[in-house]
Amino acid sequence: MKDRASYPADPPRLPHKSVFGFAGYLAAAALIIWSLTNSELSLTKLLQGLPEIGRLLSEMFPPALERMPSIGTTLLETFQMAVAGTFLGVVLSLPLAVLSARNTAPHWTIKAVTRAIVTACRTVPELIWAIIFVIAVGLGPFAGVLALMVDTTGFCARFFAEAMEEADDGPPEALRSLGAGPTATVATAILPATLPSMIATSLFAFEKATRASVVLGLVGAGGIGVELMAAIDMYDYRNVSTIILCVFVMVLAVENLSSLLRRKIL
Repeated sequence: MKDRASYPADPPRLPHKSVFGFAGYLAAAALIIWSLTNSELSLTKLLQGLPEIGRLLSEMFPPALERMPSIGTTLLETFQMAVAGTFLGVVLSLPLAVLSARNTAPHWTIKAVTRAIVTACRTVPELIWAIIFVIAVGLGPFAGVLALMVDTTGFCARFFAEAMEEADDGPPEALRSLGAGPTATVATAILPATLPSMIATSLFAFEKATRASVVLGLVGAGGIGVELMAAIDMYDYRNVSTIILCVFVMVLAVENLSSLLRRKIL
């Protein structure tokens, strides 16, 4: 029988961290505790508010069906806004991703400027973009499409660029050694390698745009949000529940369709 000393030492249960790593954990814990403390969390207020939630739900059911034709029309408009905004955003994302990726940007200054543009598109919420475009082009779905286009551009361009940076360097280097230019290298080596990731990102962006398009109507950017805001203003909670249920069905259908397409295509 082997002596105990001849066996290798047991691995540590937790990896050893440096002083800076441990300080980082402490800082993260302090940040979480500080945020929870200043968020005014109150179980008492929640329990006191439950009867009000029950009263609201009792006023929302059964859903009203009188305005279903109008709700169906604006719901279709919402879906069209999501499709158009996602398509335009994905198209704009491709050149921005090429110009902002480390291995495809023609110069570091162009990469820095392009990344700043992408970050600006992604940082500002789509509801703020909707307000800006409503002021610029007026009420209606056009402002909603522009808001979704900008938001989708910021979302997709970032992930497209990351996919390009993670692509295998072998094929592009082989093409460059044969004399291929930057455009040919991107078109024939990098884009085909990253196409599955781009398709998945585009489908996720479509799901995101479908959910976001619902609230854009609250600021006059078209879609079902207009009907929802009108019902809320008139305290017509039965129509509110009808709109919410219709939106739920649409979003669920879009998510299932997106999942099906990802399984079929990827």
